[in-house]
Amino acid sequence: MTGPRRQRVAAYVVCIDADDRVLLVRLSDVTTHPDWWTLPGGGIEFGEHPEAAAMRELREETGFEGEIRELLSVDSACSPVAIPGEGEVELHRIRVVYRADIVGGELCAEAHGSSNDARWFTREEAARLDLVESARMATKHFWR
Repeated sequence: MTGPRRQRVAAYVVCIDADDRVLLVRLSDVTTHPDWWTLPGGGIEFGEHPEAAAMRELREETGFEGEIRELLSVDSACSPVAIPGEGEVELHRIRVVYRADIVGGELCAEAHGSSNDARWFTREEAARLDLVESARMATKHFWR
C-alpha cells in the first residue's frame, strides 16, 4: 500500500481472577471493531511508560486498580485498516502485553470511551466471543 501510514503503540493487561476467569472489555462504536471484546488497554501517551499506560487504561476501562506482575509479550503487525474520518491507512501496531493482578477498585464500564463494557469470562465463555486477534492470542497463550 502506498497511502498514508500510521503507527500505534499500546499496552494491554491479561488479568485472571481466583476463579480462572479473564477480564475483557467490549469495544465501542468509536473503534474499528464495535461490539468485539479485547483485553483492557490502549494507546500509550507521549512520554508515558508502557506499564503506567497499562495501569491507566485498566482503571479507565474497568474501574480496577492493578499491579504489573510480568511482561508477557511485545508484538508488531502491519495491515491496512479503515479509520473513521481518514479512510484506509497502513497501520503499524506495536502491542506490549503484561500480566497484572487486580489490587483494588470495583468493576465498572468506561463511559464515553473506546470501550463500553467490562466483564469476567471463563475459558468457555471467552471462546464464544468475537475477540480481536491480539486478545485471542493473549488469552490462548497466557491463561494460567
